[in-house]
Amino acid sequence: MSAPVTRTPLGAGFGRLWTAAIASNLADGLGRTAVPLIATTLTRDPALIAGVSAVTFLPWLLFGIPAGMLLDRVDRRVAMAVANSLRFAVAAVLAILITTDALTIWLLYACVLAFGLGETVFDNATSTVVPALVSRDQLDRANGRMQSAEITIQNFIATPIAGFLFAVAIVLPVWLTGAGFLVAGMLALSIPAAAAHAAHQGEPGEHGTTEPRPTLSAVVGFLWQQRFLRWMILLTSTTASALAFAQGSVVLLLLQTFSVPAALIGVVTAAVGVGALVGALVSSRFVERFGRGRVMFWAILVSGVGILGVGVTANVFIAIGAYAIGAFGVAVWNVPWGALRQAIIPNAMLGRALGIVRTLGWGLTPIATVLGGFVARIDLRLPFVIGGGLVVVLTLVASRLILSASVQTPAHEPVPEGQPS
Repeated sequence: MSAPVTRTPLGAGFGRLWTAAIASNLADGLGRTAVPLIATTLTRDPALIAGVSAVTFLPWLLFGIPAGMLLDRVDRRVAMAVANSLRFAVAAVLAILITTDALTIWLLYACVLAFGLGETVFDNATSTVVPALVSRDQLDRANGRMQSAEITIQNFIATPIAGFLFAVAIVLPVWLTGAGFLVAGMLALSIPAAAAHAAHQGEPGEHGTTEPRPTLSAVVGFLWQQRFLRWMILLTSTTASALAFAQGSVVLLLLQTFSVPAALIGVVTAAVGVGALVGALVSSRFVERFGRGRVMFWAILVSGVGILGVGVTANVFIAIGAYAIGAFGVAVWNVPWGALRQAIIPNAMLGRALGIVRTLGWGLTPIATVLGGFVARIDLRLPFVIGGGLVVVLTLVASRLILSASVQTPAHEPVPEGQPS
C-alpha cells in the first residue's frame, strides 16, 4: 500500500497575496454585476449594453503593455495599492452620479474605463508575484487556488449580493465595490518584500556584474522566438474574442429571452459559477494525472460546446446548465495556461510579457463584444451560436499545438536569495 502524496504548503507569503486577491475579487464581483444592471436602467439597446463589456476590456488594449513595463520597474505591492485606490475613487464618483441622477450611459462608460485602468495594474501584478512566492512545481496549484477563490467570491458571494442590493437601491453595490477595492489595496502592502520587484534587479551576472534589464524589444523577441508561446497567444486571443462575442449581451438574454427577474441575475450567475468553481478546483489534479496538453485540449473544447449550447436552447434551465459547462471548461483551461506562462517566461520580463499577452488577448475583446452586440439585435441567442461554434472549430484545428503543452520546458534562470527554488 503506497503512502499518500503530501503536498508542500504554499506558504504565508502566498497566503497574504491570496487574501488581497479575495478582497479585490469581492469588489470585482459586486461591480461586474451592478454595472450592466445600471446600464439597463439607462438604455435597452443591445449594442450599447455590450459596449459596457467592451469598455471593460479596452484598457488592456491601451494600457496593458505600459502596465507591464511599470510592474517590472516599481514595487509591485505599491502599484497594487495605488491601482485599487484609484478604483475606489472611481466608485465614489459613480455613486455620486447615481445619487444626483446625473449618470448617463456615456459617463458610465467613462467610469468603467477608469476601473479597467486600475485592473490592468492590479491583476497583472497578482500574476507576476505568484512565481516569486511559490516553487515552480506549485504553480498549477497556486493558480488553481487563486482562480477558485476568484470564482467563489465573485459568483457565490459578491454577485448574488449585488443583485439583491441593486433591487433595494442602485447605489448600494457601487459603494461596497469601492470599499472592497480600498481594502484590497491596503492588504497588498502586506505581501512579502520578495515579491516587490522583478527578480533580475540586483542579480549578479556571470562575471559579477549586474545583469541589464531586458528591453521591451527583447521581451517581444522572446515571445516571438518561442514557437509554442507565439501560436498559443494567437489561439487564446482568438478564442477569448469568440467567447466575448458570445457573452456581451448576456444580461439582456437573461432578462428578455429567458424572463429572469433583475434581482435574480446574481443567482443565475452563481449557478453558472458552480461549473467554474468545480473546474478551478479539479484542474491541477487533472494536470497531475493526465498532463497539461490533454487537459487543456478537452477544457477548451468543452467550453465551446457549453457556450454553443446556450444559443440552441429555449429552456432557461438547460441554458444555465450549458453555460455552467462552458464556465467549467474555461476555468480548467486557465489554470495550466497561467502556470505555463509563469514557468516559460523569465521573471525578469514577466510583467511586460504578460502585459503583451493580455493586450493581444483582451485587446481584441472590445471589438468582438461590440460586434456581438450588433448581432444580438437580430437574435440574442445568435452570438452564443457563432461564438461557441468558432471555439469548437479552432480547438479541433489547433489540437496538435494544444496537446504539445505537456512537453514544454520552463525557462531557466537564477532564483534570488530568499525565494523558493
